[in-house]
Amino acid sequence: MKLSLGDKIFNIANVVFLGLVALVTMFPIYYVFVVSFTEPAEYLQKTIVIWPENWSLASYKYLLSAPTFIQALGNSAFLAIVGTLCSLVVTSSFAYALSRKKFKGRKFILMAVLFTILFSPGIIPNYLLVKELGLLNSLWAVILVSLTNGWFVILMKGFYDSIPDTLVEAATIDGCNDITAWIKIILPLSLPSIAAFGLFFAVQYWNQYFNALLYLNDASKWPIQVLLQNMLIESSSSSLAEVDPLMKPPPSQTLKMAAVIIAIVPIICVYPFLQKHFAKGVMIGSIKE
Repeated sequence: MKLSLGDKIFNIANVVFLGLVALVTMFPIYYVFVVSFTEPAEYLQKTIVIWPENWSLASYKYLLSAPTFIQALGNSAFLAIVGTLCSLVVTSSFAYALSRKKFKGRKFILMAVLFTILFSPGIIPNYLLVKELGLLNSLWAVILVSLTNGWFVILMKGFYDSIPDTLVEAATIDGCNDITAWIKIILPLSLPSIAAFGLFFAVQYWNQYFNALLYLNDASKWPIQVLLQNMLIESSSSSLAEVDPLMKPPPSQTLKMAAVIIAIVPIICVYPFLQKHFAKGVMIGSIKE
């Protein structure tokens, strides 16, 4: 189909505009990346670094030699791995139960789930609940308050509703109970949704900041995001305790940029492995056959 002059002008303008938007969006990330690898002496001499003349790993070596930073990475990894697994088990099992029409009290519980989407109990009731459970200053407190939410349950229920009931009925005839049918029949068919929600939960737990700040008073329990926030508001590297005194600390700005890069790399590395399932998973419940 031959394009008119107006269509060609629109396409060119559209490409130029979107290219500028992409450039403006990507430049901060590019700048953070470049500064993190800049030689400390060169960074101190320049006002802005577009492309460093001398690349250096000094900031990364300093960060990775700090026990506080390594411990924060470990805490975030624990939250992301254990929290994601717990959230997937709770969300998928809860959604499967709500998708079974023979489940007694299904409509009432479904309305209760919808109610939680519209109304939240707030910070104080959540804090009091965590306190009464004796989970203050524990990483499990962060996992507990983020275990699932009504919106994810409804979305996954929509996916389970699209699976024919005849599959479960056939499994029941073969001697499977509901739990066995869920594990052996439903979960293998739910890999796209599991991958999509797994990515959502992993990003959520890895980026935990407010809940960690609220429930964790011990600095040794802080995840990477809380430590990074402390580094960003301080003008020195005092947040990184017990670093080798013989190692000269790089400029605080290059340390901050390196910490930001380290904080975003794990999620960037995980996404390609889930990409093939992600596109299908995000369409959960949108198409009804």
